[in-house]
Amino acid sequence: MSQASVVTRPTQPATVSVSHLGGDRFEIAVRDHVVTVDQPQTMGGEDTAPTPTELFVASLASCAAFYARRYRHDLPVEGLRVETSYEMGTRPSRVTRFDVRVLVPAGVPQERHAALLAMVDHCTVHSTLQHEPVVDIQLVTP
Repeated sequence: MSQASVVTRPTQPATVSVSHLGGDRFEIAVRDHVVTVDQPQTMGGEDTAPTPTELFVASLASCAAFYARRYRHDLPVEGLRVETSYEMGTRPSRVTRFDVRVLVPAGVPQERHAALLAMVDHCTVHSTLQHEPVVDIQLVTP
């Protein structure tokens, strides 16, 4: 009888590059995609794009939506939506609470709700928030 072995995929470091555009605007390059961030006018920005914190919250919401969509069992996905509200804290400035609401599409039977919730609960962004990652910040000079 053979033993099952766990195969781990080697991970390649992923890189996201952020460049200053002027004022409080920055361009974020992710693979072949570009996203911009800014600050509201009340915070000195031009309000041309979401803030980094808003993108952080959007990352959680969109990851939850992705996992809900990927839940197998031929369930309807038309009308699937995730709404996430959040609260800010100070000292240090941070998000202190997320309220994630998955709006379940019509036609998803009640007996599938718990399994769907369990699937969404395992989204990568949520798992990262649950298991604190190492963050190493360095200054690099040319």
